[in-house]
Amino acid sequence: MKFPLTALLGAALLMLPGCIAKTALDVATAPVRVASKTVDLATTSQSEADENRGRELRKREERLGKLEREWRDLDEECAAGEASACSERDAVAREIDALRPTVPVS
Repeated sequence: MKFPLTALLGAALLMLPGCIAKTALDVATAPVRVASKTVDLATTSQSEADENRGRELRKREERLGKLEREWRDLDEECAAGEASACSERDAVAREIDALRPTVPVS
């Protein structure tokens, strides 16, 4: 009965240094892993930056298209004699003029 207990205790003692070494390694490398993860979260990869730029460009193109359609509708109303449509059309034209340089020619 003492032999199995002794064998079990001996096996546990042999495995213990490995566990301690693994724990020490985990504790020593934890700050590096945390710092690496923080840097990874704080930075944007080139592909992410490209996707964000493309998304923003598409939003501006969509906005420009919507403004141009709105301008045409207001221009027709202005030509029909609606004075308020003329001032709205001019405001939309100013917004188009401000937005157009930010959208590349397609």
